[in-house]
Amino acid sequence: AERYFTRWYKPDVKGRPCEDFCVLQHSNRICVITLAEAHPLLQSGKTIKNINYQISANCSRLQNKVSGKSKRFLTELAPLCRISSSDGEEYTIYSCIRGRLIEVNENILSNPALLQEKPSTEGYIAVVLPKFEESKSITQGLLTQKEYEEVLMKRRSSAS
Repeated sequence: AERYFTRWYKPDVKGRPCEDFCVLQHSNRICVITLAEAHPLLQSGKTIKNINYQISANCSRLQNKVSGKSKRFLTELAPLCRISSSDGEEYTIYSCIRGRLIEVNENILSNPALLQEKPSTEGYIAVVLPKFEESKSITQGLLTQKEYEEVLMKRRSSAS
């Protein structure tokens, strides 16, 4: 993932502290949505109980059609899935970028530990393809790795 992807970060999504996401942007525009290192689900002691791609009564990301008129176009705050942990917390995972939902990672349904063990590779959440004309501007509002590390340092210093 390091060689072909540029990492972008979206911290505190929807104002929820530490609910950070990482967008891995490939040189061919494809973006992989993952959990950022500081996300509560990746902290020690958390066990993932359930991952659900059913967003609402009428919307399951598993029924996603890639071709035809009904292909799903996502906004930045479109929910991708909900993940509940054994301590009763539930987290909604958001797209963070605008684009077409290409696929969701069904492997994490049967093996949720992948999310925690390999968040940037086999434990990804979804793959999103931005519109060609938006592919350069898609990362506006996202942070670089360096900027994200500064956010993490600020958090640590304000926590201590």
